[in-house]
Amino acid sequence: MNNPFAAIKISERVYWVGAIDNEIRDFHGYSTSRGTTYNAYLILGEKPILVDTVKAPFFPEMLARIASVIEPEKISYIISNHAELDHSGALLPTIEAIKPEKVFVSKMGAAALKEHFNRHLDLTEIKSGESFTLGDANLVCLETRMLHWPDSMFTYFANDNILFSQDGFGMHLATYKIFAEENERTTLQHEAMKYFANILLPYSSFVTKLLDVFPSFGLDVKILAPDHGPIWHQVQDINWIMGLWQKWAKQEPTDKIVICYDTMWDSTAKMARAIADGIMTEKAEPKVMPLSSCHRSDIAVELLEAGALLVGSPTINNQIFPTVADVLCYLKGLKPQNLIGQAFGSYGWSGESIQLLQEELKSIKIELFDNPIKAKYVPNNDCLVLCKNLGQNIARKLKS
Repeated sequence: MNNPFAAIKISERVYWVGAIDNEIRDFHGYSTSRGTTYNAYLILGEKPILVDTVKAPFFPEMLARIASVIEPEKISYIISNHAELDHSGALLPTIEAIKPEKVFVSKMGAAALKEHFNRHLDLTEIKSGESFTLGDANLVCLETRMLHWPDSMFTYFANDNILFSQDGFGMHLATYKIFAEENERTTLQHEAMKYFANILLPYSSFVTKLLDVFPSFGLDVKILAPDHGPIWHQVQDINWIMGLWQKWAKQEPTDKIVICYDTMWDSTAKMARAIADGIMTEKAEPKVMPLSSCHRSDIAVELLEAGALLVGSPTINNQIFPTVADVLCYLKGLKPQNLIGQAFGSYGWSGESIQLLQEELKSIKIELFDNPIKAKYVPNNDCLVLCKNLGQNIARKLKS
Protein backbone atom coordinates (compact mmCIF):
# COMPACT_ATOMS: atom_id res chain seq x y z
CA MET A 1 0.00 0.00 0.00
CA ASN A 2 1.38 3.41 -0.92
CA ASN A 3 1.79 5.59 2.15
CA PRO A 4 3.43 9.03 2.32
CA PHE A 5 4.32 8.62 6.02
CA ALA A 6 5.94 5.60 7.63
CA ALA A 7 6.29 4.51 11.23
CA ILE A 8 9.81 4.06 12.62
CA LYS A 9 10.63 1.02 14.71
CA ILE A 10 12.29 1.90 18.03
CA SER A 11 12.21 -1.50 19.78
CA GLU A 12 11.03 -5.06 19.25
CA ARG A 13 7.36 -4.08 19.62
CA VAL A 14 7.21 -0.28 19.58
CA TYR A 15 7.02 2.17 16.69
CA TRP A 16 7.27 5.95 16.59
CA VAL A 17 4.14 7.29 14.86
CA GLY A 18 4.46 11.00 15.61
CA ALA A 19 4.87 14.15 13.55
CA ILE A 20 7.64 16.63 12.78
CA ASP A 21 6.76 20.33 12.88
CA ASN A 22 9.37 22.33 11.00
CA GLU A 23 7.37 25.56 11.01
CA ILE A 24 6.56 26.36 14.64
CA ARG A 25 8.67 29.21 15.98
CA ASP A 26 6.82 30.15 19.16
CA PHE A 27 5.67 27.75 21.85
CA HIS A 28 3.61 29.59 24.47
CA GLY A 29 6.19 32.33 24.89
CA TYR A 30 9.55 30.97 23.94
CA SER A 31 11.31 30.83 20.64
CA THR A 32 11.40 27.38 19.05
CA SER A 33 14.00 28.26 16.45
CA ARG A 34 14.53 24.62 15.46
CA GLY A 35 10.86 23.56 15.37
CA THR A 36 9.62 20.54 17.32
CA THR A 37 8.23 17.04 17.15
CA TYR A 38 5.01 15.62 18.57
CA ASN A 39 5.86 12.05 19.46
CA ALA A 40 3.26 9.30 19.63
CA TYR A 41 4.04 5.62 20.02
CA LEU A 42 2.40 2.39 18.87
CA ILE A 43 2.86 -0.77 20.97
CA LEU A 44 2.16 -3.96 19.04
CA GLY A 45 0.86 -7.17 20.60
CA GLU A 46 -2.33 -9.05 21.33
CA LYS A 47 -4.00 -5.74 22.12
CA PRO A 48 -2.21 -2.87 20.27
CA ILE A 49 -1.82 0.33 22.27
CA LEU A 50 -1.33 3.95 21.20
CA VAL A 51 0.64 6.08 23.67
CA ASP A 52 -0.31 9.76 23.27
CA THR A 53 -1.41 11.47 20.07
CA VAL A 54 -0.25 14.61 18.26
CA LYS A 55 -1.22 18.22 17.73
CA ALA A 56 -4.55 18.39 15.90
CA PRO A 57 -3.32 19.46 12.41
CA PHE A 58 -1.00 16.43 12.30
CA PHE A 59 -3.70 13.82 12.94
CA PRO A 60 -3.74 12.56 9.30
CA GLU A 61 0.04 12.17 9.40
CA MET A 62 -0.08 10.16 12.63
CA LEU A 63 -2.86 7.95 11.28
CA ALA A 64 -0.87 7.33 8.10
CA ARG A 65 2.17 6.26 10.10
CA ILE A 66 0.03 3.86 12.14
CA ALA A 67 -1.49 2.49 8.93
CA SER A 68 2.02 1.70 7.64
CA VAL A 69 2.24 -0.93 10.40
CA ILE A 70 -1.32 -2.05 11.21
CA GLU A 71 -4.86 -1.06 10.42
CA PRO A 72 -5.61 1.77 12.90
CA GLU A 73 -8.93 0.13 13.86
CA LYS A 74 -6.96 -2.75 15.39
CA ILE A 75 -5.69 -0.50 18.19
CA SER A 76 -7.40 -1.63 21.40
CA TYR A 77 -6.27 1.03 23.86
CA ILE A 78 -5.00 4.59 24.09
CA ILE A 79 -2.85 5.88 26.95
CA SER A 80 -2.87 9.68 27.32
CA ASN A 81 0.09 10.75 29.45
CA HIS A 82 -0.50 14.49 29.15
CA ALA A 83 -3.57 16.59 28.35
CA GLU A 84 -1.82 19.58 26.76
CA LEU A 85 -3.16 20.07 23.26
CA ASP A 86 0.10 19.41 21.46
CA HIS A 87 -0.36 15.80 22.67
CA SER A 88 -4.14 15.50 23.01
CA GLY A 89 -5.25 17.75 20.14
CA ALA A 90 -5.75 14.68 17.93
CA LEU A 91 -7.26 12.55 20.72
CA LEU A 92 -10.94 13.02 19.78
CA PRO A 93 -10.53 12.23 16.06
CA THR A 94 -8.32 9.29 17.01
CA ILE A 95 -11.01 7.91 19.33
CA GLU A 96 -13.60 8.38 16.59
CA ALA A 97 -11.39 6.69 13.98
CA ILE A 98 -10.24 3.63 15.94
CA LYS A 99 -12.97 3.27 18.60
CA PRO A 100 -10.65 1.89 21.31
CA GLU A 101 -11.93 -0.34 24.10
CA LYS A 102 -10.51 2.04 26.72
CA VAL A 103 -8.61 5.32 27.05
CA PHE A 104 -6.31 5.39 30.08
CA VAL A 105 -5.41 8.63 31.87
CA SER A 106 -4.38 9.89 35.28
CA LYS A 107 -7.08 11.20 37.63
CA MET A 108 -6.09 14.79 36.88
CA GLY A 109 -5.82 13.92 33.19
CA ALA A 110 -9.46 12.83 33.12
CA ALA A 111 -10.58 16.16 34.55
CA ALA A 112 -8.32 18.17 32.22
CA LEU A 113 -9.41 16.38 29.04
CA LYS A 114 -13.10 16.76 29.83
CA GLU A 115 -12.58 20.48 30.42
CA HIS A 116 -10.44 20.86 27.32
CA PHE A 117 -13.03 19.32 25.02
CA ASN A 118 -16.11 20.43 27.00
CA ARG A 119 -17.81 17.10 26.61
CA HIS A 120 -18.23 13.78 28.37
CA LEU A 121 -15.45 11.31 27.64
CA ASP A 122 -15.36 7.66 28.65
CA LEU A 123 -11.95 7.58 30.33
CA THR A 124 -10.33 5.00 32.62
CA GLU A 125 -8.30 6.49 35.45
CA ILE A 126 -5.04 4.84 36.52
CA LYS A 127 -3.55 5.15 39.99
CA SER A 128 0.08 6.17 40.31
CA GLY A 129 2.36 3.16 40.62
CA GLU A 130 -0.34 0.81 39.38
CA SER A 131 0.89 -2.14 37.34
CA PHE A 132 -1.53 -3.53 34.79
CA THR A 133 -1.64 -5.82 31.79
CA LEU A 134 -3.26 -5.07 28.45
CA GLY A 135 -3.24 -8.20 26.35
CA ASP A 136 0.38 -9.34 26.58
CA ALA A 137 1.73 -5.85 27.41
CA ASN A 138 2.94 -5.24 30.98
CA LEU A 139 2.74 -1.60 32.00
CA VAL A 140 3.27 0.68 34.99
CA CYS A 141 2.00 4.25 35.22
CA LEU A 142 3.60 6.88 37.47
CA GLU A 143 2.01 10.25 38.17
CA THR A 144 4.50 13.09 37.72
CA ARG A 145 2.33 15.99 38.78
CA MET A 146 3.59 19.45 37.80
CA LEU A 147 6.13 18.05 35.36
CA HIS A 148 4.88 20.16 33.96
CA TRP A 149 1.06 19.98 34.32
CA PRO A 150 -1.04 18.54 37.18
CA ASP A 151 -2.17 15.65 34.95
CA SER A 152 1.28 14.54 33.80
CA MET A 153 2.29 10.90 34.10
CA PHE A 154 4.92 8.47 32.80
CA THR A 155 4.11 5.05 31.38
CA TYR A 156 6.65 2.21 31.53
CA PHE A 157 6.35 -0.65 29.01
CA ALA A 158 8.14 -3.47 30.81
CA ASN A 159 8.27 -5.86 27.85
CA ASP A 160 10.69 -3.61 25.94
CA ASN A 161 12.03 -1.59 28.90
CA ILE A 162 10.70 1.71 27.51
CA LEU A 163 9.71 4.69 29.63
CA PHE A 164 7.27 6.99 27.84
CA SER A 165 8.05 10.21 29.70
CA GLN A 166 5.66 12.70 28.03
CA ASP A 167 7.30 16.14 28.43
CA GLY A 168 10.01 14.79 30.71
CA PHE A 169 13.55 14.79 29.26
CA GLY A 170 12.37 16.22 25.95
CA MET A 171 13.15 19.27 23.87
CA HIS A 172 11.77 21.28 20.98
CA LEU A 173 13.82 20.05 18.04
CA ALA A 174 12.46 19.14 14.62
CA THR A 175 14.75 16.37 13.50
CA TYR A 176 14.42 13.45 11.11
CA LYS A 177 17.09 11.68 13.13
CA ILE A 178 14.70 10.47 15.79
CA PHE A 179 17.33 8.76 17.96
CA ALA A 180 19.36 11.06 20.18
CA GLU A 181 22.71 9.47 19.33
CA GLU A 182 22.23 10.42 15.67
CA ASN A 183 22.19 14.14 16.53
CA GLU A 184 25.00 16.49 17.52
CA ARG A 185 25.54 16.44 21.29
CA THR A 186 25.94 20.23 21.48
CA THR A 187 22.58 20.71 19.77
CA LEU A 188 20.91 18.23 22.10
CA GLN A 189 22.35 19.90 25.19
CA HIS A 190 21.40 23.40 24.08
CA GLU A 191 17.83 22.50 23.16
CA ALA A 192 17.36 20.37 26.28
CA MET A 193 18.66 23.25 28.38
CA LYS A 194 16.38 25.70 26.59
CA TYR A 195 13.40 23.41 27.19
CA PHE A 196 14.19 23.03 30.88
CA ALA A 197 14.81 26.75 31.40
CA ASN A 198 11.60 27.83 29.71
CA ILE A 199 9.22 25.03 30.71
CA LEU A 200 10.43 23.13 33.77
CA LEU A 201 12.28 25.80 35.76
CA PRO A 202 9.31 26.78 37.99
CA TYR A 203 8.93 23.11 38.89
CA SER A 204 12.56 22.40 39.77
CA SER A 205 11.67 21.06 43.21
CA PHE A 206 9.36 18.49 41.59
CA VAL A 207 12.17 17.46 39.22
CA THR A 208 14.55 16.95 42.13
CA LYS A 209 11.97 14.96 44.06
CA LEU A 210 11.24 12.70 41.08
CA LEU A 211 14.89 12.02 40.30
CA ASP A 212 15.67 11.33 43.95
CA VAL A 213 12.98 8.65 44.21
CA PHE A 214 13.22 7.32 40.65
CA PRO A 215 15.68 4.49 41.48
CA SER A 216 13.21 3.16 44.08
CA PHE A 217 10.69 2.41 41.32
CA GLY A 218 12.96 -0.40 40.14
CA LEU A 219 12.38 0.27 36.46
CA ASP A 220 14.98 -1.10 34.06
CA VAL A 221 14.81 1.74 31.53
CA LYS A 222 16.73 1.03 28.34
CA ILE A 223 14.84 3.46 26.09
CA LEU A 224 13.54 6.86 27.18
CA ALA A 225 10.80 8.08 24.85
CA PRO A 226 9.63 11.68 25.45
CA ASP A 227 6.81 13.46 23.64
CA HIS A 228 9.10 16.11 22.12
CA GLY A 229 12.47 15.73 20.45
CA PRO A 230 14.68 12.69 19.91
CA ILE A 231 14.35 9.33 21.67
CA TRP A 232 17.08 8.40 24.15
CA HIS A 233 18.02 4.99 22.79
CA GLN A 234 21.20 4.24 24.76
CA VAL A 235 21.60 3.84 28.52
CA GLN A 236 24.57 6.24 28.67
CA ASP A 237 22.48 8.92 26.97
CA ILE A 238 19.58 8.31 29.38
CA ASN A 239 21.96 8.79 32.31
CA TRP A 240 23.37 11.91 30.64
CA ILE A 241 20.03 13.68 30.14
CA MET A 242 18.77 12.72 33.60
CA GLY A 243 22.02 14.02 35.08
CA LEU A 244 21.60 17.33 33.29
CA TRP A 245 18.05 17.69 34.61
CA GLN A 246 19.26 16.96 38.13
CA LYS A 247 21.99 19.58 37.77
CA TRP A 248 19.70 22.23 36.29
CA ALA A 249 17.05 21.68 38.95
CA LYS A 250 19.58 22.63 41.66
CA GLN A 251 20.17 26.05 40.02
CA GLU A 252 23.60 26.35 41.63
CA PRO A 253 25.09 29.81 40.95
CA THR A 254 28.20 30.22 38.83
CA ASP A 255 30.37 33.24 38.03
CA LYS A 256 28.50 33.91 34.79
CA ILE A 257 26.72 37.27 34.89
CA VAL A 258 23.87 37.96 32.47
CA ILE A 259 23.56 41.60 31.38
CA CYS A 260 20.14 42.11 29.84
CA TYR A 261 19.18 45.54 28.50
CA ASP A 262 17.60 47.65 25.83
CA THR A 263 18.67 51.11 24.75
CA MET A 264 17.28 54.13 22.90
CA TRP A 265 20.33 56.22 21.98
CA ASP A 266 23.14 53.84 23.00
CA SER A 267 23.55 55.31 26.51
CA THR A 268 22.30 52.23 28.37
CA ALA A 269 24.27 50.07 25.92
CA LYS A 270 27.49 51.93 26.80
CA MET A 271 26.81 51.26 30.47
CA ALA A 272 26.29 47.56 29.73
CA ARG A 273 29.60 47.36 27.89
CA ALA A 274 31.45 49.03 30.78
CA ILE A 275 29.87 46.60 33.27
CA ALA A 276 30.94 43.67 31.07
CA ASP A 277 34.49 45.01 30.97
CA GLY A 278 34.60 45.07 34.76
CA ILE A 279 33.37 41.48 34.93
CA MET A 280 35.96 40.42 32.39
CA THR A 281 38.83 41.96 34.39
CA GLU A 282 37.88 39.68 37.30
CA LYS A 283 38.09 36.58 35.06
CA ALA A 284 34.33 35.98 35.39
CA GLU A 285 32.01 35.48 32.42
CA PRO A 286 29.85 38.37 31.19
CA LYS A 287 26.94 37.42 28.96
CA VAL A 288 25.80 40.63 27.25
CA MET A 289 22.28 40.26 25.86
CA PRO A 290 20.79 43.28 24.07
CA LEU A 291 17.07 42.80 23.64
CA SER A 292 17.26 44.16 20.12
CA SER A 293 18.72 40.78 19.15
CA CYS A 294 18.01 38.41 22.07
CA HIS A 295 14.67 36.73 22.76
CA ARG A 296 13.23 36.43 26.28
CA SER A 297 13.68 32.67 26.11
CA ASP A 298 17.41 33.09 25.42
CA ILE A 299 17.72 35.15 28.61
CA ALA A 300 16.10 32.30 30.54
CA VAL A 301 18.57 29.80 29.08
CA GLU A 302 21.62 31.81 30.09
CA LEU A 303 20.26 32.40 33.60
CA LEU A 304 19.95 28.65 34.18
CA GLU A 305 23.71 28.41 34.66
CA ALA A 306 24.46 31.91 35.96
CA GLY A 307 24.95 33.62 39.30
CA ALA A 308 23.70 37.13 38.63
CA LEU A 309 21.37 39.20 36.48
CA LEU A 310 22.01 42.86 35.73
CA VAL A 311 19.14 44.62 33.98
CA GLY A 312 19.40 47.92 32.14
CA SER A 313 16.67 50.15 30.81
CA PRO A 314 16.17 53.76 29.76
CA THR A 315 13.14 55.55 31.15
CA ILE A 316 10.31 56.06 28.66
CA ASN A 317 7.06 57.72 29.67
CA ASN A 318 8.04 57.30 33.32
CA GLN A 319 8.30 53.53 32.82
CA ILE A 320 10.67 50.70 31.98
CA PHE A 321 11.38 50.15 28.29
CA PRO A 322 8.69 47.74 26.96
CA THR A 323 11.08 44.98 25.88
CA VAL A 324 12.72 44.97 29.32
CA ALA A 325 9.35 44.85 31.07
CA ASP A 326 8.43 41.88 28.87
CA VAL A 327 11.51 39.91 29.95
CA LEU A 328 11.01 40.67 33.63
CA CYS A 329 7.37 39.57 33.47
CA TYR A 330 8.46 36.35 31.77
CA LEU A 331 11.20 35.65 34.31
CA LYS A 332 8.84 36.27 37.20
CA GLY A 333 6.76 33.34 36.02
CA LEU A 334 9.82 31.08 35.67
CA LYS A 335 10.90 31.77 39.27
CA PRO A 336 14.70 31.50 38.92
CA GLN A 337 16.55 30.91 42.17
CA ASN A 338 19.88 31.72 43.82
CA LEU A 339 20.61 34.88 41.82
CA ILE A 340 21.94 38.27 42.82
CA GLY A 341 21.51 41.34 40.66
CA GLN A 342 21.16 45.05 40.19
CA ALA A 343 19.68 47.71 37.90
CA PHE A 344 21.25 50.33 35.63
CA GLY A 345 20.07 52.70 32.93
CA SER A 346 19.87 56.16 31.47
CA TYR A 347 17.13 58.77 31.53
CA GLY A 348 16.35 62.23 30.21
CA TRP A 349 13.94 63.87 32.64
CA SER A 350 12.74 61.84 35.61
CA GLY A 351 14.54 58.47 35.70
CA GLU A 352 11.90 56.17 37.21
CA SER A 353 13.18 53.07 35.42
CA ILE A 354 15.89 52.29 38.00
CA GLN A 355 13.52 52.09 40.95
CA LEU A 356 10.99 50.13 38.89
CA LEU A 357 13.70 47.71 37.79
CA GLN A 358 14.77 47.15 41.38
CA GLU A 359 11.20 46.47 42.44
CA GLU A 360 10.83 43.95 39.64
CA LEU A 361 14.10 42.22 40.51
CA LYS A 362 13.02 41.92 44.14
CA SER A 363 9.66 40.51 43.07
CA ILE A 364 11.56 37.80 41.17
CA LYS A 365 13.43 37.06 44.43
CA ILE A 366 16.73 38.31 43.04
CA GLU A 367 18.91 39.68 45.85
CA LEU A 368 20.07 43.22 45.10
CA PHE A 369 23.83 43.62 45.41
CA ASP A 370 25.90 46.83 45.41
CA ASN A 371 24.30 50.05 44.16
CA PRO A 372 22.21 50.81 41.06
CA ILE A 373 23.65 53.18 38.48
CA LYS A 374 21.80 55.71 36.39
CA ALA A 375 23.03 58.29 33.92
CA LYS A 376 21.28 61.42 32.72
CA TYR A 377 21.22 61.45 28.93
CA VAL A 378 24.74 60.23 28.07
CA PRO A 379 26.98 58.49 30.64
CA ASN A 380 30.19 60.42 31.27
CA ASN A 381 33.52 58.86 32.11
CA ASP A 382 32.83 58.86 35.85
CA CYS A 383 29.57 57.03 35.30
CA LEU A 384 31.21 54.42 33.10
CA VAL A 385 33.87 53.85 35.78
CA LEU A 386 31.06 53.22 38.28
CA CYS A 387 29.60 50.72 35.83
CA LYS A 388 32.93 48.95 35.53
CA ASN A 389 33.19 48.88 39.32
CA LEU A 390 29.74 47.32 39.55
CA GLY A 391 30.86 44.58 37.20
CA GLN A 392 34.00 43.97 39.21
CA ASN A 393 32.20 43.95 42.55
CA ILE A 394 29.52 41.52 41.49
CA ALA A 395 32.10 39.23 39.90
CA ARG A 396 34.15 39.24 43.10
CA LYS A 397 31.05 38.45 45.10
CA LEU A 398 30.26 35.41 42.97
CA LYS A 399 33.83 34.17 43.03
CA SER A 400 33.97 34.46 46.80
